[in-house]
Amino acid sequence: MNRVFPSLSPPAVAVLLALAPVSLAAQQGLTWDQVKARFEASNPVLKADADNVAEMKAQEITAYLRPNPQLSMTLDQTYPFGKHYDPNIPGSAYRPLSDALTTGNISYLHEREHKRELRLETAQEGTRITQSQHEDLERNLIFSLRTAFVNTLQAKYVLGLAKNDLEFYDKIIDISQHRFKAGDIAQIDLDRIELQRVQYESELQTALVNLRTAKIQLLQMLNDRTPIDQFDVAGAFDFGDTLQPLETYRDAAAAARPDLQAALQTIQQSQTNHKLAIANGSTDPTFAVDGGANPPLGPYIGANVTIPLRIFDHNQGEKQRTQIDMDRAAQAAEGTRAQVFSDVDTAFELVRSNIALLKPYKEKYNDQATRVRETVSYSYLHGGASLMDFLSAQSDYRQVQLAYAQLVGAYMTAAGQLNLAVGREVIP
Repeated sequence: MNRVFPSLSPPAVAVLLALAPVSLAAQQGLTWDQVKARFEASNPVLKADADNVAEMKAQEITAYLRPNPQLSMTLDQTYPFGKHYDPNIPGSAYRPLSDALTTGNISYLHEREHKRELRLETAQEGTRITQSQHEDLERNLIFSLRTAFVNTLQAKYVLGLAKNDLEFYDKIIDISQHRFKAGDIAQIDLDRIELQRVQYESELQTALVNLRTAKIQLLQMLNDRTPIDQFDVAGAFDFGDTLQPLETYRDAAAAARPDLQAALQTIQQSQTNHKLAIANGSTDPTFAVDGGANPPLGPYIGANVTIPLRIFDHNQGEKQRTQIDMDRAAQAAEGTRAQVFSDVDTAFELVRSNIALLKPYKEKYNDQATRVRETVSYSYLHGGASLMDFLSAQSDYRQVQLAYAQLVGAYMTAAGQLNLAVGREVIP
């Protein structure tokens, strides 16, 4: 039996009293995993930063190169006008190279104290730092992407609420027009009910604009030129009411945060740079082999070693600078660690607070608002409630539903912030 609207058919009552938002008819929407995969494959900022890692990897080749050997060739003791040559003397021959001295020299700088290996090590550590910084950039961009994704889901949900409210109110208007024709209500009451529809229309248009704006922002991050009407996303717009202990998230962040990893890797690189500075203060000999032909004595071969006398320059400044840099890197890492824990604590409290606010809505307020709207609507349509009571019940229902949608959106954004703080997804 139809208890609320006895004059309506069961299908009409089902539409009128629908509590859930009307789902949007659209093409198959992209899930979060699909949106994330598209972002990682096409975002120009992320792709440009990935080239930095490739450039650092190429510098490892340069760092490990050996010094090039040096080759020199000498031709000396030539006589361009000819030795003892006199064109007035019969039999005098022009021989400018008769006593020429030809020599060749090959030298090679021998690097001591593992300079080459240390250069490679510091270059590899630089690559790891750059890779961690790239992952940190991706971490921040993924958070922005997730926020845009959540905003789109929230806009879709609110649009569904607006459509549902307008359909519900159109049914009320239709019933009120029948009541007016039957003489149950006055013209002024019917006018006030019909005028109230403007607010529902305005809310629907605002929801449409917000959804299109959210899609535009998401498409921009994806570097996608798909028309807005052909683009959609899909996902659960809801919240989870459980959280792991705070220490669990702290431990996960200490192991996963790429900016903290970059800070720790910078300490290691500063230590290697200090070792390299000490090695660069050592003396590197140059070994050479030379040979030639010295007429009339004939060919010869020789060898020599050149050892710089580092009396004044022992690379003292670079040794001191790298020593200071080691301390600076250690202090910076401690600051980063403190920031990581602060980020986790703040995000954890945001999620916990949103869960505390959402639970009463899910357990009580949503049902209460629906029940009040149903009851007052039934009473008004049967003459048991005033028009003001009816309009107030409609307004209260909308406010509760919108507040719930905003809180769910805030929870999902806070969950994304906790994922950002930890450095990996801990809340789906």
